[in-house]
Amino acid sequence: MQRLPAKKLLDPVNFLAFGFGSGLSPWAPGTAGTLVGVGIAWASLSLAPDLRLVIALVLVIAGVWICGESARRVGVHDHPGIVWDEIAGIYLVLLVAPPTVFGWAAGFGLFRLFDIWKPWPIRDLDHRLAGGTGIMLDDLVAALYAALLLGIGRWLLL
Repeated sequence: MQRLPAKKLLDPVNFLAFGFGSGLSPWAPGTAGTLVGVGIAWASLSLAPDLRLVIALVLVIAGVWICGESARRVGVHDHPGIVWDEIAGIYLVLLVAPPTVFGWAAGFGLFRLFDIWKPWPIRDLDHRLAGGTGIMLDDLVAALYAALLLGIGRWLLL
């Protein structure tokens, strides 16, 4: 991974995009960012469902700009340390996951699987779309796949 000068993290946009510093992890920065998203989801559990949905929309909509602008500022499209997309993606998955340790662990595992594996069309989206839209969209589709599998799993177990 290309090292980010510490000075760049003082920039508020980069600080957000790099998941409050979690994206600087030398080992699996995407997983580190996903864990930040789990923490945000857990902290919002006591909020009304409508408010949690608003938080999800803000994470996604702001994320397009945050990720694109950070990529421009650091000079690398989808730098591995830009993990705001993972934060938004796991937040969406956990909105629909059963609020249990198993449900959240399954959501986490499925999201990471699809985000790393990048089955069709995720890989194409990642390579074809530029800027913040491309950075965010592949993780949003990974979140959709994870949420769909969680839903199928719940349906089969009922």
